[in-house]
Amino acid sequence: MSERLIYLPLGGAGEIGMNAYVYGWGQPGRERLILVDVGVTFGDMDSTPGIDLIMPDLSWLTENRDRLEAVFITHAHEDHVGALGHLYHKLQVPVYCRPFTGALAKMKLEEQGQPADAVRIVSPRPDTVKLGPMTVQFVPISHSIPESSALIIDTPGGRIVHTGDFKLDGTPVVGEGFDPILWHDIAHEGQGIKVLTCDSTNIFSPQPGRSEALLKNPILDFVMAQPEMVVATTFASNVARVKTLAEAGVAAGRKVCLLGRAMRKMVTVAQETGVLSGFPPVIGPDEASETPRDKLMLLVTGSQGERRAASAQLARGRYLGLQLKEGDSFLFSSKTIPGNERGVIRIMNAFSQMGVDVFDADDGIYHVSGHANRPDIEAMHDLLKPQIVIPMHGEHMHLREHMKLAQGKGIASAIVTNGTVMDLTTDRPRIVDEVETGRIYLDGSVLIGAMDGVVRDRIRMALNGHALVSVIVDEDDNLLPDAWVELSGLPAHGRAGVPLDRHIEGELAEFLEHADPRTVASDTRLEEAIRKITRQVSMEEIGKKPEVTVTISRLTAE
Repeated sequence: MSERLIYLPLGGAGEIGMNAYVYGWGQPGRERLILVDVGVTFGDMDSTPGIDLIMPDLSWLTENRDRLEAVFITHAHEDHVGALGHLYHKLQVPVYCRPFTGALAKMKLEEQGQPADAVRIVSPRPDTVKLGPMTVQFVPISHSIPESSALIIDTPGGRIVHTGDFKLDGTPVVGEGFDPILWHDIAHEGQGIKVLTCDSTNIFSPQPGRSEALLKNPILDFVMAQPEMVVATTFASNVARVKTLAEAGVAAGRKVCLLGRAMRKMVTVAQETGVLSGFPPVIGPDEASETPRDKLMLLVTGSQGERRAASAQLARGRYLGLQLKEGDSFLFSSKTIPGNERGVIRIMNAFSQMGVDVFDADDGIYHVSGHANRPDIEAMHDLLKPQIVIPMHGEHMHLREHMKLAQGKGIASAIVTNGTVMDLTTDRPRIVDEVETGRIYLDGSVLIGAMDGVVRDRIRMALNGHALVSVIVDEDDNLLPDAWVELSGLPAHGRAGVPLDRHIEGELAEFLEHADPRTVASDTRLEEAIRKITRQVSMEEIGKKPEVTVTISRLTAE
């Protein structure tokens, strides 16, 4: 049986976020495997109310854990490393990453009681990690977080370049810039690039990407022009942007205060791991509250409208003794991720009501993307000249457009979504299997399956309300003629103008008084009849059919 090179996304293919990609080499069903990234996405009140994090279901991988060599983390964004602490107990293999990413990965493992020594710190190319039939190198590549890396995966079946998230930025302010000479060398080593697995996020953006360094002067001009206190928010992980904002504040004669645990953590870890130097001095909230408003700049978390972050706290009035007032300025130096618009707009309106001037990044003056735009993706194709392009990190329409771009240049390509096992051994990719994939939810502090019904029931209750009905049956299988109804999330009165719970109790009492003995003797039949009556009455009175829970107590003679 001949050996093969396979690629299997378990998350991140056909969606943005929750990245988890498997590569393998060997005989079919016996391939040695590595996992690249293990990220999360975030719940929302519409489809996953109450859910904190959503992560890939790694059941297929855990079933084949004896074949798994290691996990490789390309960078420290939550959609690439956020699930590590929660899912590591299912993997229990070494985790390889660079120092900045490794420091944050260790924190995630420790927070969940997992062994931090599972993390192995690796230096970039030319250093290598050899595992079974595969050799892996970390290659610096620019993105919106320090030490982002592409991976070179050398296998007996050819060389794979997994870009991770990337952009073509030679001056990223913090971290290594994109080096075209380095990538030219990589492309021309040995037999060249067999497979390019490539970021697709900005495939629909027609203009070349802009460098992070271009924001320095516009941000400085902005801060200089503001008459009162300046507050700015961006992604806490975008250490380069945080540094640019802080430097602008100091250059404008202001003291700078960082607000938000995530932002302070990112800056601290970046400094401790040596990727960030020359960060301006900052003050704490106490000193900030005593600083004249026109001499103060706050850098705060919550660019995506997160309810517990510093931006939202300030929008509700006061945070750590600080509050915004009329004449202050608030800058969103970030792009709103689709799905987060409501939360961001809510904060903007709250600040507007306070008389605060709000500025966003929609015009591109105060923000640049961390992902390659279409011309940059095409330039990566031209530079590496791969035999095969596999689009990743994008919704289906992104993957399809990326595939069309590659095919238009004569490069073999295919759309590979979560659960699809793709054979990359020959000069054209082909589907050889499908595995079941899904999602795992972090609900509070407990992991639950997406199909467990918890969220489904929560949505039903949110949409339709809930009725709890209690009845009692005595030892002779005689129903007591009363039912007790408690309602949640439903109007108190219906069309009849009487309390809805009393109305339902009246209808149930009439049913209970004349119930068939066979129905009374069966919990299943009795529960079904009570649920049907409760929902019918509710529908007639308020136009909704609530979720109904029936409790039946059977009294026995002592």
